[in-house]
Amino acid sequence: MLTTASVLPLTVHSVTEKTRSPEYRLAMGALSGLRQDLFHDAFAYRPLPQRRTGGRLARRLPGRIRECAGWMPHATVVGLALFVMILASFHEDGIQYIVTGLVPAAAVVMTLLRPVGAWWLSLASTPVAGVMADYWDGWPWLPSTFLAHLTVMTVVAMRTRPRTAGWMWALTGAYGLFAEVVLSQGGVSDTPAMLFVSALVLLVVTVLHVRRAAQQEVAAQQTVTAVERDKRTLLEERTTIARELHDVVAHHMSVVAIQAEAAPYRVENPPPELEKAFATIRENAVAALTELRRVLGVVRAEDYQAPDAPQPVLADIENLLSNVREAGLEVEKTVTGAVRDLPQGVELSAYRIVQEALSNALRHAPGSSAKVELSYVLGGLGLRIVNTAPQGLVKASPGAGHGITGMRERVTMLSGEMTAEPTEEGGYEVTAFIPVAAVAATETAAAADSGETS
Repeated sequence: MLTTASVLPLTVHSVTEKTRSPEYRLAMGALSGLRQDLFHDAFAYRPLPQRRTGGRLARRLPGRIRECAGWMPHATVVGLALFVMILASFHEDGIQYIVTGLVPAAAVVMTLLRPVGAWWLSLASTPVAGVMADYWDGWPWLPSTFLAHLTVMTVVAMRTRPRTAGWMWALTGAYGLFAEVVLSQGGVSDTPAMLFVSALVLLVVTVLHVRRAAQQEVAAQQTVTAVERDKRTLLEERTTIARELHDVVAHHMSVVAIQAEAAPYRVENPPPELEKAFATIRENAVAALTELRRVLGVVRAEDYQAPDAPQPVLADIENLLSNVREAGLEVEKTVTGAVRDLPQGVELSAYRIVQEALSNALRHAPGSSAKVELSYVLGGLGLRIVNTAPQGLVKASPGAGHGITGMRERVTMLSGEMTAEPTEEGGYEVTAFIPVAAVAATETAAAADSGETS
Protein backbone atom coordinates (compact mmCIF):
# COMPACT_ATOMS: atom_id res chain seq x y z
CA MET A 1 0.00 0.00 0.00
CA LEU A 2 1.41 3.40 -1.01
CA THR A 3 1.47 6.13 1.62
CA THR A 4 1.66 9.89 1.29
CA ALA A 5 5.25 9.86 2.51
CA SER A 6 6.32 7.52 -0.29
CA VAL A 7 4.56 9.44 -3.07
CA LEU A 8 5.38 13.03 -2.09
CA PRO A 9 9.19 13.03 -2.67
CA LEU A 10 8.75 11.50 -6.12
CA THR A 11 6.08 14.08 -7.01
CA VAL A 12 8.19 17.00 -5.78
CA HIS A 13 11.22 15.72 -7.68
CA SER A 14 9.19 15.33 -10.89
CA VAL A 15 7.72 18.82 -10.58
CA THR A 16 11.18 20.28 -9.92
CA GLU A 17 12.59 18.62 -13.04
CA LYS A 18 9.74 19.97 -15.16
CA THR A 19 10.04 23.54 -13.81
CA ARG A 20 13.76 23.82 -14.55
CA SER A 21 14.45 25.85 -17.66
CA PRO A 22 16.49 24.56 -20.63
CA GLU A 23 19.11 27.22 -19.86
CA TYR A 24 19.53 25.84 -16.36
CA ARG A 25 19.92 22.28 -17.62
CA LEU A 26 22.42 23.48 -20.25
CA ALA A 27 24.47 25.31 -17.61
CA MET A 28 24.46 22.28 -15.31
CA GLY A 29 25.54 20.08 -18.18
CA ALA A 30 28.40 22.45 -18.99
CA LEU A 31 29.57 22.54 -15.37
CA SER A 32 29.38 18.75 -15.25
CA GLY A 33 31.56 18.57 -18.38
CA LEU A 34 34.06 21.01 -16.84
CA ARG A 35 34.27 18.96 -13.67
CA GLN A 36 34.75 15.74 -15.61
CA ASP A 37 37.39 17.13 -17.99
CA LEU A 38 39.60 19.27 -15.73
CA PHE A 39 38.83 18.35 -12.11
CA HIS A 40 38.01 14.65 -11.94
CA ASP A 41 41.30 12.69 -11.59
CA ALA A 42 43.21 15.72 -12.82
CA PHE A 43 46.56 14.21 -11.77
CA ALA A 44 45.82 10.69 -13.00
CA TYR A 45 48.81 8.81 -14.38
CA ARG A 46 48.33 8.50 -18.15
CA PRO A 47 51.69 8.05 -19.90
CA LEU A 48 51.89 8.88 -23.59
CA PRO A 49 52.32 5.59 -25.50
CA GLN A 50 54.94 5.08 -28.15
CA ARG A 51 53.86 6.18 -31.58
CA ARG A 52 53.07 3.52 -34.16
CA THR A 53 55.60 3.19 -36.95
CA GLY A 54 53.41 1.46 -39.52
CA GLY A 55 52.78 4.53 -41.67
CA ARG A 56 53.89 4.93 -45.26
CA LEU A 57 56.73 7.29 -44.35
CA ALA A 58 57.92 5.30 -41.33
CA ARG A 59 58.05 2.04 -43.32
CA ARG A 60 60.69 3.56 -45.59
CA LEU A 61 63.08 4.24 -42.70
CA PRO A 62 65.81 1.76 -41.69
CA GLY A 63 64.96 -0.62 -38.88
CA ARG A 64 66.95 1.13 -36.14
CA ILE A 65 65.73 4.59 -37.07
CA ARG A 66 62.16 3.29 -37.35
CA GLU A 67 62.26 2.11 -33.74
CA CYS A 68 63.49 5.53 -32.61
CA ALA A 69 60.80 7.26 -34.67
CA GLY A 70 58.19 5.91 -32.29
CA TRP A 71 59.58 8.20 -29.57
CA MET A 72 59.55 11.30 -31.74
CA PRO A 73 56.57 12.96 -29.91
CA HIS A 74 58.31 12.47 -26.57
CA ALA A 75 61.55 13.93 -27.91
CA THR A 76 59.67 16.94 -29.34
CA VAL A 77 58.04 17.71 -25.99
CA VAL A 78 61.37 17.41 -24.15
CA GLY A 79 63.01 19.69 -26.74
CA LEU A 80 60.32 22.35 -26.21
CA ALA A 81 60.89 22.11 -22.44
CA LEU A 82 64.60 22.75 -22.96
CA PHE A 83 63.77 25.73 -25.15
CA VAL A 84 61.56 27.13 -22.36
CA MET A 85 64.52 26.90 -19.97
CA ILE A 86 66.76 28.66 -22.47
CA LEU A 87 64.26 31.53 -22.85
CA ALA A 88 64.08 31.96 -19.08
CA SER A 89 67.89 32.02 -18.74
CA PHE A 90 68.08 35.19 -20.89
CA HIS A 91 66.32 37.29 -18.25
CA GLU A 92 66.45 35.55 -14.86
CA ASP A 93 68.81 33.66 -12.61
CA GLY A 94 68.79 32.26 -9.11
CA ILE A 95 65.45 31.64 -7.49
CA GLN A 96 63.66 33.58 -10.24
CA TYR A 97 65.05 31.19 -12.85
CA ILE A 98 63.62 28.22 -10.98
CA VAL A 99 60.12 29.75 -11.04
CA THR A 100 60.27 31.19 -14.56
CA GLY A 101 62.26 28.40 -16.23
CA LEU A 102 62.37 25.09 -14.42
CA VAL A 103 58.75 24.96 -13.23
CA PRO A 104 57.22 25.79 -16.67
CA ALA A 105 59.61 23.32 -18.30
CA ALA A 106 58.56 20.69 -15.76
CA ALA A 107 54.93 21.37 -16.66
CA VAL A 108 55.75 20.78 -20.33
CA VAL A 109 57.46 17.44 -19.59
CA MET A 110 54.64 16.51 -17.22
CA THR A 111 52.21 16.42 -20.16
CA LEU A 112 53.78 13.08 -21.12
CA LEU A 113 52.61 11.50 -17.84
CA ARG A 114 49.80 13.56 -16.28
CA PRO A 115 48.41 15.87 -19.00
CA VAL A 116 45.55 17.62 -17.13
CA GLY A 117 47.68 18.05 -14.01
CA ALA A 118 50.41 19.60 -16.17
CA TRP A 119 47.93 22.25 -17.37
CA TRP A 120 46.98 23.16 -13.81
CA LEU A 121 50.67 23.39 -12.85
CA SER A 122 51.38 25.66 -15.82
CA LEU A 123 48.43 27.92 -15.04
CA ALA A 124 49.26 28.09 -11.31
CA SER A 125 52.95 28.88 -11.90
CA THR A 126 52.20 31.73 -14.30
CA PRO A 127 51.20 34.42 -11.74
CA VAL A 128 54.02 33.42 -9.39
CA ALA A 129 56.55 33.69 -12.20
CA GLY A 130 55.10 37.04 -13.26
CA VAL A 131 55.36 38.52 -9.77
CA MET A 132 58.88 37.26 -9.06
CA ALA A 133 60.37 38.14 -12.44
CA ASP A 134 62.11 41.40 -13.31
CA TYR A 135 60.79 41.24 -16.88
CA TRP A 136 57.82 43.61 -17.37
CA ASP A 137 57.52 43.91 -21.11
CA GLY A 138 54.61 41.43 -21.04
CA TRP A 139 51.95 40.63 -18.48
CA PRO A 140 50.84 38.19 -17.20
CA TRP A 141 52.92 35.81 -19.38
CA LEU A 142 56.69 35.96 -19.65
CA PRO A 143 58.29 34.64 -22.84
CA SER A 144 59.11 31.33 -21.13
CA THR A 145 55.70 30.88 -19.48
CA PHE A 146 53.96 31.98 -22.71
CA LEU A 147 55.68 29.23 -24.69
CA ALA A 148 55.27 26.70 -21.88
CA HIS A 149 51.53 27.32 -21.41
CA LEU A 150 50.89 27.26 -25.17
CA THR A 151 52.80 23.98 -25.48
CA VAL A 152 50.98 22.44 -22.53
CA MET A 153 47.55 23.35 -23.93
CA THR A 154 48.47 21.95 -27.33
CA VAL A 155 49.75 18.63 -25.99
CA VAL A 156 46.83 18.22 -23.58
CA ALA A 157 44.34 19.03 -26.36
CA MET A 158 45.98 16.40 -28.58
CA ARG A 159 45.81 13.81 -25.79
CA THR A 160 42.23 14.50 -24.69
CA ARG A 161 39.19 15.67 -26.64
CA PRO A 162 37.95 18.93 -28.21
CA ARG A 163 35.73 19.81 -25.25
CA THR A 164 38.74 19.81 -22.93
CA ALA A 165 40.55 22.18 -25.29
CA GLY A 166 37.60 24.57 -25.12
CA TRP A 167 37.60 24.55 -21.32
CA MET A 168 41.35 25.17 -21.16
CA TRP A 169 41.07 28.11 -23.53
CA ALA A 170 38.14 29.61 -21.60
CA LEU A 171 39.86 29.30 -18.21
CA THR A 172 43.06 30.71 -19.67
CA GLY A 173 41.10 33.73 -20.89
CA ALA A 174 39.42 34.07 -17.48
CA TYR A 175 42.80 34.04 -15.76
CA GLY A 176 44.16 36.64 -18.21
CA LEU A 177 41.19 38.92 -17.48
CA PHE A 178 41.64 38.43 -13.73
CA ALA A 179 45.34 39.21 -13.98
CA GLU A 180 44.61 42.38 -15.96
CA VAL A 181 42.05 43.66 -13.45
CA VAL A 182 43.48 42.52 -10.12
CA LEU A 183 47.17 41.66 -10.48
CA SER A 184 48.28 44.11 -13.16
CA GLN A 185 51.26 46.33 -12.27
CA GLY A 186 51.43 48.22 -15.51
CA GLY A 187 53.00 47.30 -18.82
CA VAL A 188 51.67 45.87 -22.02
CA SER A 189 49.29 42.93 -21.75
CA ASP A 190 49.99 39.82 -23.80
CA THR A 191 46.69 38.13 -22.95
CA PRO A 192 45.14 38.95 -26.37
CA ALA A 193 48.18 37.42 -28.07
CA MET A 194 47.93 34.29 -25.92
CA LEU A 195 44.22 33.90 -26.63
CA PHE A 196 44.62 34.48 -30.36
CA VAL A 197 47.57 32.13 -30.89
CA SER A 198 46.14 29.42 -28.63
CA ALA A 199 42.76 29.65 -30.39
CA LEU A 200 44.40 29.01 -33.75
CA VAL A 201 46.48 26.12 -32.44
CA LEU A 202 43.58 24.50 -30.58
CA LEU A 203 41.35 24.93 -33.63
CA VAL A 204 43.84 23.01 -35.75
CA VAL A 205 44.09 20.28 -33.09
CA THR A 206 40.29 20.07 -32.88
CA VAL A 207 39.99 19.70 -36.66
CA LEU A 208 42.55 16.88 -36.57
CA HIS A 209 40.61 15.23 -33.75
CA VAL A 210 37.35 15.39 -35.68
CA ARG A 211 39.00 14.12 -38.85
CA ARG A 212 40.61 11.20 -37.03
CA ALA A 213 37.32 10.30 -35.32
CA ALA A 214 35.53 10.43 -38.68
CA GLN A 215 38.13 8.17 -40.26
CA GLN A 216 37.84 5.66 -37.42
CA GLU A 217 34.05 5.69 -37.68
CA VAL A 218 34.18 5.20 -41.44
CA ALA A 219 36.70 2.36 -41.07
CA ALA A 220 34.54 0.69 -38.42
CA GLN A 221 31.43 1.10 -40.58
CA GLN A 222 33.24 -0.34 -43.59
CA THR A 223 34.32 -3.32 -41.52
CA VAL A 224 30.77 -3.91 -40.29
CA THR A 225 29.43 -3.50 -43.82
CA ALA A 226 31.95 -5.98 -45.22
CA VAL A 227 31.06 -8.53 -42.53
CA GLU A 228 27.34 -8.09 -43.13
CA ARG A 229 27.85 -8.35 -46.89
CA ASP A 230 29.78 -11.59 -46.47
CA LYS A 231 27.07 -12.99 -44.21
CA ARG A 232 24.37 -12.00 -46.68
CA THR A 233 26.31 -13.53 -49.56
CA LEU A 234 26.82 -16.74 -47.61
CA LEU A 235 23.13 -16.89 -46.73
CA GLU A 236 22.09 -16.29 -50.35
CA GLU A 237 24.44 -19.00 -51.56
CA ARG A 238 23.14 -21.45 -48.99
CA THR A 239 19.62 -20.60 -50.06
CA THR A 240 20.52 -21.34 -53.67
CA ILE A 241 22.11 -24.64 -52.70
CA ALA A 242 19.06 -25.58 -50.63
CA ARG A 243 16.77 -24.86 -53.58
CA GLU A 244 18.83 -27.01 -55.91
CA LEU A 245 19.07 -29.86 -53.43
CA HIS A 246 15.34 -29.61 -52.84
CA ASP A 247 14.73 -30.12 -56.54
CA VAL A 248 17.17 -33.06 -56.72
CA VAL A 249 15.92 -34.85 -53.61
CA ALA A 250 12.27 -34.20 -54.44
CA HIS A 251 12.77 -35.78 -57.87
CA HIS A 252 14.33 -38.93 -56.40
CA MET A 253 11.71 -39.25 -53.70
CA SER A 254 8.95 -38.90 -56.28
CA VAL A 255 10.55 -41.68 -58.34
CA VAL A 256 10.73 -43.89 -55.24
CA ALA A 257 7.05 -43.29 -54.47
CA ILE A 258 5.96 -44.04 -58.05
CA GLN A 259 8.06 -47.21 -58.31
CA ALA A 260 6.85 -48.45 -54.95
CA GLU A 261 3.25 -47.97 -56.07
CA ALA A 262 3.80 -49.70 -59.42
CA ALA A 263 5.98 -52.56 -58.15
CA PRO A 264 3.12 -54.87 -56.98
CA TYR A 265 1.57 -54.75 -60.44
CA ARG A 266 4.79 -56.06 -61.99
CA VAL A 267 4.55 -59.31 -60.04
CA GLU A 268 1.86 -61.89 -60.68
CA ASN A 269 -0.11 -62.69 -57.55
CA PRO A 270 2.19 -60.86 -55.15
CA PRO A 271 1.99 -61.99 -51.54
CA PRO A 272 0.20 -59.66 -49.10
CA GLU A 273 3.42 -59.07 -47.20
CA LEU A 274 5.08 -57.74 -50.36
CA GLU A 275 2.14 -55.46 -51.15
CA LYS A 276 2.16 -54.18 -47.59
CA ALA A 277 5.92 -53.55 -47.75
CA PHE A 278 5.62 -51.60 -50.98
CA ALA A 279 2.68 -49.63 -49.56
CA THR A 280 4.75 -48.76 -46.51
CA ILE A 281 7.65 -47.64 -48.73
CA ARG A 282 5.32 -45.46 -50.76
CA GLU A 283 3.75 -43.93 -47.67
CA ASN A 284 7.17 -43.18 -46.17
CA ALA A 285 8.38 -41.69 -49.45
CA VAL A 286 5.31 -39.46 -49.77
CA ALA A 287 5.59 -38.42 -46.11
CA ALA A 288 9.30 -37.64 -46.52
CA LEU A 289 8.58 -35.68 -49.69
CA THR A 290 5.85 -33.68 -47.95
CA GLU A 291 8.10 -32.95 -44.98
CA LEU A 292 10.96 -32.00 -47.29
CA ARG A 293 8.80 -29.53 -49.16
CA ARG A 294 7.49 -28.10 -45.92
CA VAL A 295 10.94 -27.58 -44.38
CA LEU A 296 12.86 -26.46 -47.44
CA GLY A 297 9.96 -24.51 -48.91
CA VAL A 298 10.74 -21.61 -46.59
CA VAL A 299 13.92 -20.85 -48.53
CA ARG A 300 12.05 -20.25 -51.76
CA ALA A 301 11.17 -16.75 -52.78
CA GLU A 302 7.57 -16.08 -53.64
CA ASP A 303 8.43 -15.54 -57.29
CA TYR A 304 10.79 -18.53 -57.51
CA GLN A 305 9.94 -21.00 -60.23
CA ALA A 306 11.37 -24.48 -60.16
CA PRO A 307 13.35 -25.25 -63.33
CA ASP A 308 11.53 -27.29 -65.94
CA ALA A 309 14.71 -29.13 -66.95
CA PRO A 310 16.68 -31.35 -64.57
CA GLN A 311 19.55 -29.79 -62.66
CA PRO A 312 22.82 -29.84 -64.64
CA VAL A 313 25.44 -32.53 -64.09
CA LEU A 314 28.97 -33.14 -65.33
CA ALA A 315 27.64 -34.79 -68.47
CA ASP A 316 26.31 -31.36 -69.49
CA ILE A 317 29.66 -29.63 -69.10
CA GLU A 318 30.33 -29.67 -72.86
CA ASN A 319 27.34 -27.41 -73.40
CA LEU A 320 28.73 -25.06 -70.76
CA LEU A 321 32.14 -24.99 -72.44
CA SER A 322 30.54 -24.30 -75.81
CA ASN A 323 28.68 -21.30 -74.41
CA VAL A 324 31.85 -20.01 -72.80
CA ARG A 325 33.79 -20.36 -76.04
CA GLU A 326 31.10 -18.42 -77.87
CA ALA A 327 31.50 -15.66 -75.26
CA GLY A 328 35.18 -15.32 -76.22
CA LEU A 329 37.04 -17.52 -73.73
CA GLU A 330 39.21 -20.30 -75.10
CA VAL A 331 38.70 -23.36 -72.88
CA GLU A 332 40.47 -26.70 -72.91
CA LYS A 333 39.04 -29.68 -71.03
CA THR A 334 41.01 -32.61 -69.67
CA VAL A 335 39.51 -35.69 -68.01
CA THR A 336 41.65 -38.19 -66.11
CA GLY A 337 40.61 -41.40 -64.41
CA ALA A 338 37.67 -43.69 -65.02
CA VAL A 339 34.56 -41.65 -65.68
CA ARG A 340 31.65 -42.88 -63.54
CA ASP A 341 28.33 -41.71 -62.26
CA LEU A 342 28.56 -39.71 -59.04
CA PRO A 343 25.84 -38.67 -56.60
CA GLN A 344 23.73 -36.00 -58.23
CA GLY A 345 24.49 -33.47 -55.48
CA VAL A 346 28.21 -33.88 -56.13
CA GLU A 347 27.84 -33.52 -59.89
CA LEU A 348 25.62 -30.47 -59.47
CA SER A 349 28.12 -28.76 -57.15
CA ALA A 350 31.05 -29.65 -59.42
CA TYR A 351 29.18 -28.22 -62.42
CA ARG A 352 28.42 -24.99 -60.54
CA ILE A 353 32.05 -24.63 -59.44
CA VAL A 354 33.30 -24.97 -63.02
CA GLN A 355 30.61 -22.57 -64.20
CA GLU A 356 31.49 -19.91 -61.63
CA ALA A 357 35.25 -20.23 -62.20
CA LEU A 358 34.85 -19.76 -65.96
CA SER A 359 32.46 -16.85 -65.40
CA ASN A 360 35.10 -15.20 -63.21
CA ALA A 361 37.67 -15.68 -65.96
CA LEU A 362 35.34 -13.99 -68.44
CA ARG A 363 34.70 -11.04 -66.13
CA HIS A 364 38.08 -10.49 -64.54
CA ALA A 365 40.53 -11.75 -67.16
CA PRO A 366 39.32 -10.69 -70.62
CA GLY A 367 41.34 -12.12 -73.47
CA SER A 368 42.71 -14.99 -71.41
CA SER A 369 42.43 -18.73 -71.94
CA ALA A 370 41.37 -21.37 -69.44
CA LYS A 371 41.87 -25.04 -68.68
CA VAL A 372 39.36 -27.32 -66.95
CA GLU A 373 40.62 -30.57 -65.46
CA LEU A 374 38.33 -33.26 -64.05
CA SER A 375 40.05 -36.05 -62.12
CA TYR A 376 38.03 -39.15 -61.22
CA VAL A 377 40.02 -40.82 -58.45
CA LEU A 378 39.18 -43.58 -56.04
CA GLY A 379 38.38 -41.29 -53.14
CA GLY A 380 36.37 -38.67 -54.95
CA LEU A 381 36.42 -36.02 -57.66
CA GLY A 382 39.15 -33.45 -58.26
CA LEU A 383 38.60 -30.14 -60.06
CA ARG A 384 41.13 -27.65 -61.36
CA ILE A 385 40.18 -24.54 -63.30
CA VAL A 386 43.03 -22.19 -64.20
CA ASN A 387 43.06 -19.16 -66.49
CA THR A 388 45.97 -17.16 -67.86
CA ALA A 389 46.65 -13.47 -67.30
CA PRO A 390 44.30 -11.01 -69.03
CA GLN A 391 45.31 -9.91 -72.52
CA GLY A 392 44.45 -6.91 -74.68
CA LEU A 393 43.09 -3.49 -73.82
CA VAL A 394 39.73 -4.56 -72.40
CA LYS A 395 39.46 -3.67 -68.73
CA ALA A 396 38.42 -6.31 -66.24
CA SER A 397 35.09 -5.97 -64.50
CA PRO A 398 35.27 -5.37 -60.74
CA GLY A 399 34.00 -8.10 -58.45
CA ALA A 400 33.06 -8.46 -54.80
CA GLY A 401 34.36 -12.00 -54.26
CA HIS A 402 30.89 -13.50 -53.87
CA GLY A 403 31.55 -16.23 -56.43
CA ILE A 404 34.52 -17.55 -54.46
CA THR A 405 32.37 -17.58 -51.34
CA GLY A 406 29.70 -19.60 -53.10
CA MET A 407 32.17 -22.15 -54.46
CA ARG A 408 33.78 -22.55 -51.07
CA GLU A 409 30.39 -23.03 -49.43
CA ARG A 410 29.48 -25.81 -51.87
CA VAL A 411 32.76 -27.64 -51.27
CA THR A 412 32.47 -27.25 -47.49
CA MET A 413 28.93 -28.65 -47.58
CA LEU A 414 30.30 -31.81 -49.18
CA SER A 415 33.22 -32.09 -46.68
CA GLY A 416 35.72 -31.21 -49.39
CA GLU A 417 38.67 -28.84 -49.70
CA MET A 418 39.20 -25.88 -51.99
CA THR A 419 41.85 -23.28 -52.79
CA ALA A 420 41.53 -20.15 -54.92
CA GLU A 421 44.61 -18.01 -55.49
CA PRO A 422 46.51 -16.11 -58.20
CA THR A 423 49.19 -17.90 -60.16
CA GLU A 424 52.78 -16.77 -60.63
CA GLU A 425 52.07 -15.95 -64.28
CA GLY A 426 49.34 -13.47 -63.36
CA GLY A 427 46.34 -15.75 -63.86
CA TYR A 428 44.04 -17.40 -61.35
CA GLU A 429 43.62 -21.00 -60.24
CA VAL A 430 40.74 -22.75 -58.48
CA THR A 431 41.26 -26.27 -57.19
CA ALA A 432 38.76 -28.42 -55.31
CA PHE A 433 38.45 -31.99 -54.11
CA ILE A 434 35.12 -33.57 -53.21
CA PRO A 435 35.31 -36.87 -51.32
CA VAL A 436 32.64 -38.93 -53.04
CA ALA A 437 33.12 -41.90 -50.72
CA ALA A 438 32.21 -39.75 -47.72
CA VAL A 439 29.11 -38.50 -49.50
CA ALA A 440 28.06 -42.02 -50.45
CA ALA A 441 28.57 -43.19 -46.87
CA THR A 442 26.43 -40.33 -45.62
CA GLU A 443 23.64 -41.23 -48.03
CA THR A 444 23.85 -44.89 -47.00
CA ALA A 445 23.66 -43.97 -43.33
CA ALA A 446 20.68 -41.73 -44.00
CA ALA A 447 18.90 -44.55 -45.85
CA ALA A 448 19.63 -46.96 -42.99
CA ASP A 449 18.26 -44.48 -40.46
CA SER A 450 15.14 -44.10 -42.60
CA GLY A 451 14.69 -47.88 -42.72
CA GLU A 452 15.04 -48.19 -38.96
CA THR A 453 12.53 -45.42 -38.45
CA SER A 454 10.00 -47.11 -40.70
